[in-house]
Amino acid sequence: MQEKINIVNKKAKFKYFLKKKYVAGLVLTGLQIKTIRAKKIIIENSYCNFIDDELFVFNIIFGNAPSEKKSSSKIKLLLNKIELKKIRSEINESGSTLIPSKIFSNDKGIAKIEVSVAKGKKLHDKRNTIKDRESKINLKRKFKS
Repeated sequence: MQEKINIVNKKAKFKYFLKKKYVAGLVLTGLQIKTIRAKKIIIENSYCNFIDDELFVFNIIFGNAPSEKKSSSKIKLLLNKIELKKIRSEINESGSTLIPSKIFSNDKGIAKIEVSVAKGKKLHDKRNTIKDRESKINLKRKFKS
């Protein structure tokens, strides 16, 4: 049995308000799936965009070791036509974008990607997020002692 893959975009919740999530398949080459299984990819600065009627992910960096050759490319996402229409209509709202939030493996060991329709946070929203996080940490410390 293979090890579960779970690569999370940690900055996504900090930079964006995540609205709706979709799970899609990925069209990958052999080297790309090996790199994903080795958990050596970076998805923090990646984004999704439509080309014609197909959805692609851009700026996924494969191989995070400095000695390896880093490569980023566009990867096609596999979704139904109905889901693609929903995503396109949700993205057309002002300020909305589509970002990858997680890459994981399903029960059969196939790599999937979770993309989220998101709206960017302003600076004061980010400050409130930091403030809330610190207050939760302080409460946990007080209850612990």
